[in-house]
Amino acid sequence: MNKREAWALKRTEKKEEKLQRKYMKLSKAGRFKRWRNRRPFWGATLTVLAALVILYIPIHLYAIAFIPGSLVFVGFLFGGLLLIVGSFAYVYPQFSTVFGVISIFLSVLSVMGALGGFIVGSILGIIAGSLCIGWERREVVYQKNQQRKQGGGLKKVQSSDKEKQAQAAQA
Repeated sequence: MNKREAWALKRTEKKEEKLQRKYMKLSKAGRFKRWRNRRPFWGATLTVLAALVILYIPIHLYAIAFIPGSLVFVGFLFGGLLLIVGSFAYVYPQFSTVFGVISIFLSVLSVMGALGGFIVGSILGIIAGSLCIGWERREVVYQKNQQRKQGGGLKKVQSSDKEKQAQAAQA
């Protein structure tokens, strides 16, 4: 085993230990914390917050929103779509990558119609989209055989979707 492989193995072990601690902590957590852990909560929350900040300007300019040539309507459109995308990220966590890309796209475009919520909304939307893209769902698999060997203690092993696909490919 060369130095690079040893480093990669050590890194993988540290990552697994960290996930073990996280899942042990979650096993004792309340319902809200478990619900929050199964979806891109912070990405979706920041997306909704960015949408509200972006909608702030068009709401105050409502009187001139429908005048021909006004870009305020575009602000309503992008802020509303961003609000919908943020709400969908809570409900459909499996599409978090798509929602993240759409959030970043709408946040950048919102500069045209609503000044991006004084740029604060755009920055929040870009961060929220990045969090949604970076979120990864991990599943916990209980190994009952190890649980019996260790005297009934709860043993958890986590695996991501990529690891499951690799195991399925090997079988």
